[in-house]
Amino acid sequence: MNHKNTKRNIYLPLLLSVFLVGGILIGLQFNNNQTSRSISIHPKTDKLHSIINYIESEYVDTVSKNELVEAAIPAMLKELDPHSVYIPARDYSRINEPLEGNFDGIGIEFNMPEDTVVVMNTIPGGPSDKVGILPGDRITRVNDTIIAGVNMPTEQVIKRLKGPRGSEVNVMVKRNGLSELLEFEIIRDEIPLYSVDVAMMINDITGYIKINKFSRTTFDEFLKGINELKEKGLKKLIVDLRANGGGYMDAATNIAGQFLEKGNLIVYTRGRARPRNEILSTNEGVFLTGDLVILIDEWSASASEILAGAIQDNDRGTIIGRRSFGKGLVQEPMLFSDGSAMRLTIARYYTPTGRSIQKPYINGTDEYYYDLNERFENGEFAEKDSIHFSDSLKYYTPEGKPVFGGGGIMPDLFVPIDTSYVTGYFMKIRAKGLIYRFSFDYSDKNRQKLEKFENCNDLIRYLDQTGIYEKFIKYAGENDVKENSGDLEISGDIIKTQLFAYITRNFFDNEGFYYVYTDSDRTLQKAIEFLAE
Repeated sequence: MNHKNTKRNIYLPLLLSVFLVGGILIGLQFNNNQTSRSISIHPKTDKLHSIINYIESEYVDTVSKNELVEAAIPAMLKELDPHSVYIPARDYSRINEPLEGNFDGIGIEFNMPEDTVVVMNTIPGGPSDKVGILPGDRITRVNDTIIAGVNMPTEQVIKRLKGPRGSEVNVMVKRNGLSELLEFEIIRDEIPLYSVDVAMMINDITGYIKINKFSRTTFDEFLKGINELKEKGLKKLIVDLRANGGGYMDAATNIAGQFLEKGNLIVYTRGRARPRNEILSTNEGVFLTGDLVILIDEWSASASEILAGAIQDNDRGTIIGRRSFGKGLVQEPMLFSDGSAMRLTIARYYTPTGRSIQKPYINGTDEYYYDLNERFENGEFAEKDSIHFSDSLKYYTPEGKPVFGGGGIMPDLFVPIDTSYVTGYFMKIRAKGLIYRFSFDYSDKNRQKLEKFENCNDLIRYLDQTGIYEKFIKYAGENDVKENSGDLEISGDIIKTQLFAYITRNFFDNEGFYYVYTDSDRTLQKAIEFLAE
């Protein structure tokens, strides 16, 4: 992306507004035989409303007042900060759904290779599971609409499968081994959306919990996961917040409270119109004394940074990874009667030492998000010494450890991004999505054989014995990526690991994926080594 050129887009709505006002005041052209008309503009507080009404009544072509308003609101909010946003009614449910922790539907995970919906898994106890839909089934029709082989966009397929709980949907299914189509009548119900990907033991005493976002159900999911791990002998814990862009603040603060003694400051917020509001740990937490590590990276933001900051500033645990995104603004939702909403920044949040980790946004939204590209180009992802903080933004934890504000959470232990396996061959198969495609096709064609394995180890052993790696290299060649022995010597291990991980996930869900992938995750391995020491 050419970020310098895109800067013009930031100011385009403002320039258009100025042009409209200029047209009213000085840009009109009159026929000599016409009588000019004066326009009464209301006070400044009503100028925008007056302009919209004037355009609606006098513009040369018919325009929609609602469309003008819908266009004006995002332009105004864009002048404030990158996180104040307007959500049109048509998008509200889709955008808000992941944070609510559930939706209404038929309860399947599916893929669409070759323009056909293939069921990967059914939600246990969900509507599809109850009527007998199986992994590997192909859905060819939804009610009276053919959805297979017609190039229907994924969002249109989802729209037909989802619907209010209690409503009925009929689907036709093609099942391997059967010549006739099967018809199922499914009653839609509430389907959970999980924000905790996995809670598992890495070794006899070390647990691992991966949180992908902070939704309305995250705290309950976390408690369930950590209590199960305690029953398995949990003594040390790794909480993975990498690529977690945030969500509800209270989910993050509730989790932080599980690691802190009662009365510890977790975070406080303050805005021009909002007085200081402190959030303290209130109850006896479930993991107050065990060794704790929080993993973060450049995509960890907002609520993730609140949790990481609370742990770091209270000297409760160790932050490992790379500097986080740097979002320290708090948004408050305002709902409108037409179903649309606005999320307006109303305060900044501050970590317990008093630091704001919000990075600058004075140069506009595009430059704000391009900051990550600049970090990469400046070498920050590879070298800790490439990161510089101002001494004026230095703070100290109770134990005297220096921490910095002004741009994300800096980890206590830096782990550079791993590019050791990257070669031309690997980038080609990645660009074509060949590892994922091969893993799906292989799982689908061998489902009856592979689903008989009772644990991940047995499945991995079988995959290794049957030469799955060699089969993939041949598959890649058939898809115009020629074998390169030099590149494979460098990239071979990660290719094999990803093949095993994706195939295992198809039969043992996320726990199977992370069980396989752990050994290749440099940051996670660093955390395991740190806790062992």
